[in-house]
Amino acid sequence: MDDIELLAGVLAKTGDLIAGVGDDQWALPTPCPDYDVRTLVNHMVAWVQVFDAGCHGRPAPEDRATYQAADPAGEFRAAAASLVAGWQKYGLDRPVRVTGGESPGPMVFNMTVMEYLTHGWDLATATSQPVPYTEGEAAAMLARAETTLPAQYRGAGMPFGDIVPTPDDAPAIDRAVAFLGRRPVPLRS
Repeated sequence: MDDIELLAGVLAKTGDLIAGVGDDQWALPTPCPDYDVRTLVNHMVAWVQVFDAGCHGRPAPEDRATYQAADPAGEFRAAAASLVAGWQKYGLDRPVRVTGGESPGPMVFNMTVMEYLTHGWDLATATSQPVPYTEGEAAAMLARAETTLPAQYRGAGMPFGDIVPTPDDAPAIDRAVAFLGRRPVPLRS
């Protein structure tokens, strides 16, 4: 699977998960400490807009920490489509500014795949929706995470938890989310 196909698939499935949140599920806890479902979804929508802006060379929205989506699925899908189109048009081999300084395009791209497959898993887990990602998507994300995520970003007070040990023969989705500090649950499809 090529880069764009991977990202487009992950983002489409993540948009479906956002659309699948029930009216009575917004206050449910998630695997992300300090995030209920509403806070997680607002984070996901805000950051897809940040990644989209960076991909297109625009300034990132300033309100990402306090963003409140009025139409979460619609806003996510619109920004996701623009993001995929931006990577298709401008390619990955270029510097991209997301927040702060510029980063290599492949690193930003990999971070985007990691962000949305992992937070999609978080959302599916919290709302009891089937985890939609394929074994290939999860394996591709894990391979990218292993080359992108340095150890200094893990642990207490950091963006990622410590790696949760999983068997080598566990499904790729379990190994992927465990690499990013989540405790895997049985794969649902």
